[in-house]
Amino acid sequence: MLQRPKPSDSEEDLLREQEQFLTRGALSAANVVRRPDKRRGEGLPNQHKYFLRTHFICMYVLDLPDQLPSLTPAPPKKSRFKASRVTFEDEDAGERLDRHDTHISAVLSRIVERDTSSTPISLPAFTGMAFPKVFILTPFHSLEPPIISGPRLVSGQGLGGPDSPGETMRIHKENQTRLQTMSRSEIIEEQKKLLSHLGCFCSLCVRLCVCVSVNSVKPQKDWVHMDKLEPEKLEWMRDLPAPRRKGTTKAMEGRFDFAGSLIPPTEDLPTHLGLHHHGDEPERAGYSLQELFLLSRSQIIQQRSLALSTLANIISKARAGEYHSILKGSVMSTLLDAGLLFLLRFALDDSVEGVMSAAVHALKALVVSAEDEECLDCTFSWFRGLAAFPLLPSAQEEQDEEDEGLEESLKETAKEKEERRSDHDVARQDVVKGLLKMKLLPRLRYILEVLRPSPRVVQGVLDILIRFARHSSLSATQVLDCPRLMETVMSEFLPTSWTATSSPHPQSVYGLPQASAMKLLRVLATSGRHACARLLNSLGVRERLCRLLSAELSELLLETTQALRITTEAYRLWAVAAAYGQASDLYLVLYPALVKALQSVQRALNPSDPLLPLQLQRVLALLSFLTQVTHTAGCHQELQAGMNCFKPVETLQELEQLTSEVLLPLFSHRVVQDLIRNLGSSSVLCNVQSSHQSPETTPSLPGLACPGWRDRPGLVVPSSPFPLLTSMGLLLQTITGIHKGLSCKFSALLLSEPVIGYLRSCSRATPKLSHTRAWLLRHEHHLLYLLLRLSHRLIPIDVEVAKHASLYHQVALVLLSWLLPGSEFLAHELFCLLVCLPSSEGHSGGPEAIELGQLKLCEETQHRTSPSLQTVGALLREACVQLPSIRGCFLSQLAHLESSVLVSRDALLGHNPWINSHLLPELTGPTLPSDWPYLPLVSLYERTGLSDGGALTVEELPHGALQVVTHCLQWLLLLEVWREEALKVIPPVAKLARLSCVFLCSSDLFLERPVQKLTWGLFRLMTRLDALDLNVPPPGLASFLDLYSALLAQYEAVSFGDWLFGCWLLLPLQRRYNVTMRLAVFGEHLGMLRSLGVTMEQLSIPIERFTSPPEDSLPLLRLYFRSLLTGTLKLCRCPILYVVALSHVNSFIFSQDAAAQETGFVGSSQQLLQGFPYIVCITHELVVRKCFMSLQKCSSRY
Repeated sequence: MLQRPKPSDSEEDLLREQEQFLTRGALSAANVVRRPDKRRGEGLPNQHKYFLRTHFICMYVLDLPDQLPSLTPAPPKKSRFKASRVTFEDEDAGERLDRHDTHISAVLSRIVERDTSSTPISLPAFTGMAFPKVFILTPFHSLEPPIISGPRLVSGQGLGGPDSPGETMRIHKENQTRLQTMSRSEIIEEQKKLLSHLGCFCSLCVRLCVCVSVNSVKPQKDWVHMDKLEPEKLEWMRDLPAPRRKGTTKAMEGRFDFAGSLIPPTEDLPTHLGLHHHGDEPERAGYSLQELFLLSRSQIIQQRSLALSTLANIISKARAGEYHSILKGSVMSTLLDAGLLFLLRFALDDSVEGVMSAAVHALKALVVSAEDEECLDCTFSWFRGLAAFPLLPSAQEEQDEEDEGLEESLKETAKEKEERRSDHDVARQDVVKGLLKMKLLPRLRYILEVLRPSPRVVQGVLDILIRFARHSSLSATQVLDCPRLMETVMSEFLPTSWTATSSPHPQSVYGLPQASAMKLLRVLATSGRHACARLLNSLGVRERLCRLLSAELSELLLETTQALRITTEAYRLWAVAAAYGQASDLYLVLYPALVKALQSVQRALNPSDPLLPLQLQRVLALLSFLTQVTHTAGCHQELQAGMNCFKPVETLQELEQLTSEVLLPLFSHRVVQDLIRNLGSSSVLCNVQSSHQSPETTPSLPGLACPGWRDRPGLVVPSSPFPLLTSMGLLLQTITGIHKGLSCKFSALLLSEPVIGYLRSCSRATPKLSHTRAWLLRHEHHLLYLLLRLSHRLIPIDVEVAKHASLYHQVALVLLSWLLPGSEFLAHELFCLLVCLPSSEGHSGGPEAIELGQLKLCEETQHRTSPSLQTVGALLREACVQLPSIRGCFLSQLAHLESSVLVSRDALLGHNPWINSHLLPELTGPTLPSDWPYLPLVSLYERTGLSDGGALTVEELPHGALQVVTHCLQWLLLLEVWREEALKVIPPVAKLARLSCVFLCSSDLFLERPVQKLTWGLFRLMTRLDALDLNVPPPGLASFLDLYSALLAQYEAVSFGDWLFGCWLLLPLQRRYNVTMRLAVFGEHLGMLRSLGVTMEQLSIPIERFTSPPEDSLPLLRLYFRSLLTGTLKLCRCPILYVVALSHVNSFIFSQDAAAQETGFVGSSQQLLQGFPYIVCITHELVVRKCFMSLQKCSSRY
């Protein structure tokens, strides 16, 4: 009999006893009986035994708890053997616990790790999923299918042969072949036979099996809310419907792909492109702007980055004008109105670098145009090319209702109003100012200084700062004043020392000089001389210039392209500084390097070199700097004192040699002649309506609209002659100013057919002023001015050039009204030299030709007392004599522009030490208003007519006012007769409104004889214009009716029945103009009817224009009748209006048209003329009775 193991037995004893037990084959002392699980049932099928065993093992392993159970021992169980155990007092309790411990921790503490050194290690298989597949236990099925009794012959399982699948296919093919040979009728007949052999029950089962479809979805009541089918919730899983194929006139929302391209509504794109989503139109691919805005606020980083990148692409294409012809409305305006600025500003604060980078890219696409910057860089080396207009939106004056009625001391200042405005209001009018108000500059500094992003983001941030600096001098100052911003740019992107990079595209640009950083300094320096001085003295720009320009390109440890660009920008920055008279001391320091660079220009450049454009830009920047240094040196007193060594004879000889050997051969060269032929096609003035696709701009974010400039003719393209001709014109102006005898040698240039054709086109042009054209118009104005200066020198000495004097004078007049801010000195020169030129009409016969041309009107006007067109010749002759006085008159009227003229003179003549800024004045309009010939009249009215109500006499007017008005009227008469094209930009109604100031500024100025003669002549010329439309409000006035009411009141007060004033008031009473002016005369100013004694002979307007067609206004007819009835309107006092009123009343009463009588309208003009003598002959009582009855009848019908 085996004994129980004792506590003192060792492991060898236990193994020996186990071997003895197994050898004897004795039964064990205890049997293990498993109690069946009540939840699983009492028994299981045989085929599930294996799987249940396996499933039990798996579930046992998987059901282990995720965390170890608590180590606190369970409550002790009572045992009957405990009392019989023998314990010793000196026995250690810890040893006793360890000996009897059966807790899981005791088991786990004795786990021995399995040796896996010989086990092979294999990598996991690659999958297309982002995460490993999760293994989930699913309901299992039996490997052995259930045995189902039934026939298996149809499926082929009953064949049972070794080749049963092949036999099945052979039988199937035989059946298919036999079915194909049978006709449809035979098949139907065999079906009927087969169904007839089957019983009724079997045939019914076959039909039910064919017709009834079994639903694969089985509702389960055991699951919550799964007992009811809801197929509508699964509609999103269906296949997308095909997009519409036919076009529609209904407006549809534009959808874009990730590249920013517009997707047509009819295009069917595959779903794997990721452009389909569960929106309002799931069948259409692409994202709308609203959906992109929503996606940009997603919690998923990739979606935010994708939305911002797509918006950046859309903005870039919108600014290029790609949506102009296919989308209704402006994409840019829609985005800005939807809050794009705030979206990008919030995205810049994102902590994820990818989202921040996408936001920078989108902001750059919004505010920066690479083509605009490229064009400005190309024109930098032109005459005054370093100057530019600030990119400010057009000023919009807003009336503040809160300040109305307050004293000036209590009103808010402009700065206080600006600070009180919200970010949204500021950004709505000015995008750049709104971004600056949103504290964007500190955020950009943080991105550059702390985040240290990729080179693409750094380039975008620098481009954004350049655009901010171009906005205005105030914005440039804010960029300079931003804490640590410029210090970061200087230390990180313009270091004084750096190491060479092994790759042309390094992963980081920190510690390497960048051309964009140097360009930022140049644009900041352009804003003002003080900003330039801060850059040179406080930020260490001098050291950077010396470091970059003193070494050869190969010694800069930079890639060749980057070295060319950064040295080009360095020369440009130095040129801007030299244009202020600053940094001139560096010229002596870098003189050897400059001479070496200048000598290298003489080497022939390889036309096939891809770096040739950059090399040419570098050479032009060097020449621009040398030009500015020369101008600065010419202003110093030392050079002026050295002029005593000037040798005039030798200088003149050298100029003649230069002309004969260089300039004349250059002008006759084929290349130059081809360039001159491109004047008309390259002109901005002559090509107002261009055929190219215009880029999209918004008022709050002005730009130059340069995208696509290489594909269309213009001033900046390589085939443009403007830069060459402008520089040559400057040289000719200097040469002919020193040696006047050389002027005649260049007459061929002015007489060439391309130049004459170009000037004629300019004289008829009507350019529109905007930011997109102003920067180009300024350069074209320079060329026109230089051509006119050359013509001024040649007209007195060259007969052929004098034949075109009227053309040059016409161009000078139109150019005067085109000149932009910053060109005030050119306007002054045109006034002094060309505008008031007495010889401009000498070749056409002068005033005598005007008199001879009007001889045919002699018989018609011999009985009239008003001045006729025969007297215009005498007035013109007197005006030509007074041209010098006329010029002085207008120059005195423009005296308020004297300071602007001096600033412009210093800039144009190169007086660099006196230039304060190369940023031109704000582009609010031309230097002179379009109606500048009327300026003396309007100015006098503003000083006297508005304040004193026009009650001052001539003696009470300012000194010389009568002479000023006379000269102004003489100039207007000259322009109306000889230069009518120069005044075509002024609407006829505006001319009439300006001339009305003659009657409103004084009580008796219009009675002066010279004023009355000239005004009569202008009135005669004005009444010949059929284009006079008084229904259109004149510029500067709300409506012409307000002006006409003031004229009526002035006539009643001070006219004394003057015929000129009366004709002036009769002009708006013609039948084709608004009835309100006739109602004002007969309803509110009846007193003037007693003194308006203008006769039919004095009026230069045909009476038919007042009486035809008959009047159809019932209130006016009633007023006509009342004035006739009361005797207010009489033939002896007011003959013109008496005839007009009588004619209309007569036509209304005696009209034979039944339809006209029913509706109160009038008959034809022929009936009016037949009734006129009849109504005169009838008695006054009959007229009154008939008028009264007709008006009463018409009133009852109305």
